[in-house]
Amino acid sequence: MSVSVRVDLDLPILTVGARSGLLWRRKDTQIAGIGQAASITLGRPQGFSDAMAKLQSVSSLNEVGLPGSGPLAFAALDFDPESDGCLILPEIVLAVGPNGERWVTINGGANSSFAPTLAALAAGQQRPLTVDERTSLIEQVEVIIGRTINSYEGSRAESPTEFGLQSVLPPETWRDQVVDVARQRIKSGDLDKAVLARELRLITDQPVDQAAVIERLAETYPTAALFAVDGFVGASPELLVSRRGDVVRAHPLAGTAPRGSDPQVDQSLAAGLLASSKDRWEHQITISWLLDNLLPFCSYVDAEPEPTIVSLANVHHLGTKVEGRLSQPAAPVLELVAALHPTPAVGGDPQKEALALLSEIEQADRGRYAGPTGWLDAEGNGEFAVAIRSAQFGGESIRIFAGVGVVADSDPQAELDETRSKFRAILGALIRP
Repeated sequence: MSVSVRVDLDLPILTVGARSGLLWRRKDTQIAGIGQAASITLGRPQGFSDAMAKLQSVSSLNEVGLPGSGPLAFAALDFDPESDGCLILPEIVLAVGPNGERWVTINGGANSSFAPTLAALAAGQQRPLTVDERTSLIEQVEVIIGRTINSYEGSRAESPTEFGLQSVLPPETWRDQVVDVARQRIKSGDLDKAVLARELRLITDQPVDQAAVIERLAETYPTAALFAVDGFVGASPELLVSRRGDVVRAHPLAGTAPRGSDPQVDQSLAAGLLASSKDRWEHQITISWLLDNLLPFCSYVDAEPEPTIVSLANVHHLGTKVEGRLSQPAAPVLELVAALHPTPAVGGDPQKEALALLSEIEQADRGRYAGPTGWLDAEGNGEFAVAIRSAQFGGESIRIFAGVGVVADSDPQAELDETRSKFRAILGALIRP
């Protein structure tokens, strides 16, 4: 049983989500989860309909009626499009919508403290909440919010004092045996583009404070999609796909240049990226592919005529906004995710040949890096980012990746240098005192 009600509370979304480990914040949408009422297995690549059916089978009393209300699940899926995933249905969801609407959703598990009230509602065939029931539910939510914050403050461990950074492949080996090999395959006509990931592992003497890292990322990258799901955290500038009703959006990025500390140098670097034939070609591959794969779901879809510069704290990207209207019945966001991931911006082009090459030469298990991470509701609405600028926590070892797009005229040393620029985004949040 799921109940969604509007509230007048000041919902501390970032604070709660950073501490509970379930968070999504992008532009004007903020969602935090507390606890776990249920999990739903997502069989990939074709199991999205079964997962949606299970989410929709949760009986719901939804007094909000907005995207993100009713039964809602978080997901952080592996890059491998054939690797099964898991949808996490929190016990409590706190949400702030695009127009400042605030609501809470309670999903009752078998051992939930909300079980008696939810059982009574279910027995009443989804009758409206009484005033007393509404007041009781909101009071319980306030108590759990306070408990979530206070228990974190009382359990904070000592901060790490020793940090070691290990390159899973020596940098020169990655440059010569991964990037250059891919470039030669592209030159020979096997494919047009390959996106190659490089892995580092951060080793510490004490576990890094995940909540503090999330809050640093929120401060440094306020316009990114900030996420936390099951020990996987990040701040991604790239929207894979969002679906709200029949409106579908994406914001693919491809093409990168470093930032400069001097404003004039920085402006020159951005202008050089916009004028770069190599980066423009790499970017156009992604846009054309995405439009071709999104069009079958749409009555209309279009992209900005020219890419624009997307500037982050450490790098510039080329980005193009895509928007369309879904045909009826509108495909749920999980179906769109399955159709669009992996884009050429994180895999390569053609997709089949690029993924085969990655499997052969990359020498890394990406896990959730560059996979789809986000949220979905039982109506098929949702938002998923491409999970770059991310870190997978694992006690005193944290996995981080950076990726580069390789085409025929790529310079392997320049691609290695680009990974170093990209690593700074997440390392700055992980090792800051």
